[in-house]
Amino acid sequence: MKRMSLVVLSCLAISASAWSAGPETDVSVVRDANGATVQGVAKVTATIVGIDPATRTVTLKTAAGKVIELEVTNEARNFDQLALGDVVTAQYRQSLTLSLVGKKTEASRSEKDTSERAPRGAKPGGELGREVTIIADVVGIDRHAKTVTLRGPHGQTVDLLVEDPERLKHMKKGDQVKAVYTEALAIAVEPATTK
Repeated sequence: MKRMSLVVLSCLAISASAWSAGPETDVSVVRDANGATVQGVAKVTATIVGIDPATRTVTLKTAAGKVIELEVTNEARNFDQLALGDVVTAQYRQSLTLSLVGKKTEASRSEKDTSERAPRGAKPGGELGREVTIIADVVGIDRHAKTVTLRGPHGQTVDLLVEDPERLKHMKKGDQVKAVYTEALAIAVEPATTK
């Protein structure tokens, strides 16, 4: 992924430090005739309790009382818009979609990055993400163990557990599977609420 700015660094730092504080998480599985998608979202919220403009450091406190100190890079816009009491929300989303490929093609891998920063003058924030698409060959099926062995574009193999035996019935060696993996890290800052 490209060099990370405040958005990603903050998300990573908040997410990594606050996991023990119990982030809100949501996981879902959607199946259809062609494949399945697993999606997950983890969200952490913290309040700004300290700002040091000289070192561009922000101190955050989660609802569980966990204190996190972050250095905000110069790439981040609008540092001067931060204020004590502002609420920072970091959200990490992942999804993986697997489906059988109808027409046989060559095994391949492609990757696409996305990024968006807050406009000038607004509270800092934004989102960075990526999408990886892989076409892999089915080189083995173990119906008893409910696994499929896939070979990717560079010859590496991976065994995947397929819990639904009906899906295994329709697979055979030589088939191809398309895997689309997406992930995104987003951060938003909301002004402090007055009581």
